[in-house]
Amino acid sequence: MSGVIRALVWNEYYAERKVEAIRSVYPDGIHGQVASALNAAPGILAKTATLDEPEHGLTEEVLAQTDVLFWWGHSLHSLVSDEVAERVVERVRDGMGFVALHSAHASKPFSRLLGTRTGKLRWHEEGLKTRLWKIDYSHPITEGIGDCFELEHEETYGEHFDIPAPESLVFVSWFPSGEVFRSGCCWTRGGRVFFFQPGHETFPTYYDENVKRVLVNAARWAARPDRITYICDETKPLEKID
Repeated sequence: MSGVIRALVWNEYYAERKVEAIRSVYPDGIHGQVASALNAAPGILAKTATLDEPEHGLTEEVLAQTDVLFWWGHSLHSLVSDEVAERVVERVRDGMGFVALHSAHASKPFSRLLGTRTGKLRWHEEGLKTRLWKIDYSHPITEGIGDCFELEHEETYGEHFDIPAPESLVFVSWFPSGEVFRSGCCWTRGGRVFFFQPGHETFPTYYDENVKRVLVNAARWAARPDRITYICDETKPLEKID
């Protein structure tokens, strides 16, 4: 990997074009705001791709030049081709980072990487506040984040969340309606995988300074510049065989 982290932010880019209430929050699309937050950080170069582009903007050439892929999806998961989804999965297995944002828990790449049966969870949309508690104080994704931070409005997510146990549980969210949720989870699938819960399309979540800090930290962690690829092949026996 080069000295600059090459991030790619993928988005369905459907709701922002169809619903004025969403477009007014994200006039450049959710992918545009996430990429802007990443590009404002030293050492990160973020580009974007969307569902309607040829091969969803995720050609083999594009993915080969991507160190970490951010994925925001909501209602059009089924329109992502199986071929492209598997292409993303193979790149992650080869070392590319993958950051699943909000409803990307139901996306094809996320579910295939983690082997989830459904990726389902409890949810409701009153726009309640949420408080995200930092759980793993030693994890690089939490750098610069206090004990907790609040978002005034977010979609409520609650357990049970159909995922394998995280290798690192970074954040847990609390909602006034009583739910708690594993809102920041990490795994290794060749490359590093991070799920981050906040990001409902009708709320300005990705403008929040703490959220932007988490996105930047996640890019730096998931890009994994220290990864070494090991290739195993036929070898000679270490001991003499009679």
